[in-house]
Amino acid sequence: MTHARGERAALCDLFDRLGPDAPTLCDGWTTYDLAAHLVLRERRPDAAAGIALKPLAGHTASVQDGLKARHPYPELVDLVRKPGGVYGLLPFLDEAVNTLELFVHHEDVRRAQPGWEPRELPPDLERLLWKRVSAGGRLMLRRSPVGVVLHRLGGGVALGGPQIGPKVEVTGTAAELLLFCFGRQGHARVEFSGDPDAIARLKNARLGI
Repeated sequence: MTHARGERAALCDLFDRLGPDAPTLCDGWTTYDLAAHLVLRERRPDAAAGIALKPLAGHTASVQDGLKARHPYPELVDLVRKPGGVYGLLPFLDEAVNTLELFVHHEDVRRAQPGWEPRELPPDLERLLWKRVSAGGRLMLRRSPVGVVLHRLGGGVALGGPQIGPKVEVTGTAAELLLFCFGRQGHARVEFSGDPDAIARLKNARLGI
């Protein structure tokens, strides 16, 4: 099983256990909303552009609400469980494109529940996550108000944010650094070092793709 398939299956199992009304880390979204988002992203390419482009966000939200209106929660979860669209036809593309998305949203659900703790991930998944962080950190941290130096526990350094002015050192596992870079600063188990004001600004910045 690929990492994308593993995260997909684990997320859907969690969806099933929690039901449609559980909170997530996605602002204002329940598990029902998140399931609809994932179905839209894979099966409605006409509406998926609004996820990243604000002028199209209204259409995306309308389609997402329509998916919830037409599909009971268990149906949406079943649709998420099977890769949709081109990802179902090309498993290698599912792994390349969806591993991070599914990992982050799996944690969005896990970490919104009481008593969560970080998972112990397989070493090869940790390495893959770090590869993506080190390659994409500048993109994910492009809106950072301060320079960022990411330090992976076990080895590895990546840079992001402006390269002049104050810099904040952020240390953690690859998984925690990924969640931090995706804008989950308040729920990523990382350590900060640097000017207190710069750290505060970074913690409250809008990060992610």
